[in-house]
Amino acid sequence: MLDPVDVYDVHTKAREKLFDWVRPLSAAQYEQTFIFGHTTIRRTLTHMAAGEWFLSRWMSAETLPPMSDWPFREKRVPAFVDLEVLWREQAPETRARIGRVTDWQAEVIADLARPGRPTVQRRATRAQVVTQLLLHEVHHRAQVMTMLRQCGVDAHTLDYIGFVETRGS
Repeated sequence: MLDPVDVYDVHTKAREKLFDWVRPLSAAQYEQTFIFGHTTIRRTLTHMAAGEWFLSRWMSAETLPPMSDWPFREKRVPAFVDLEVLWREQAPETRARIGRVTDWQAEVIADLARPGRPTVQRRATRAQVVTQLLLHEVHHRAQVMTMLRQCGVDAHTLDYIGFVETRGS
């Protein structure tokens, strides 16, 4: 059986390696346009952090503010250093939210109030939401790694097993 907290801990380790590859980029590279992902490293990383913020709150059945008030919006995190600080601050909160769950089969509801659009109500079990939280990052992390490779960065594997295995002869 998977322990979502353990899997999230590996995510934070992999994220740190990803941060190490992104940190040296120039502003132009961070904003370079690609034809996949959320079109730039900046937008894709911001989307990943916002997704974690949203999903951890949905999983906890918290009332959500309108999307325009979420902390991970492009205007609020203009540079990578801003995003890195906010995401690092968020990680212990996300980990704690995951760790507090006792009933993974309970249905939780999220009402998404989007600027200029109707509110959307989303329903899923806590297990489904945490699965999305964990898989969402892997999906977009792979996109960022591909963008980094196109910027000349040797962004290599961040496979889960590499963070948890023990090797010996």
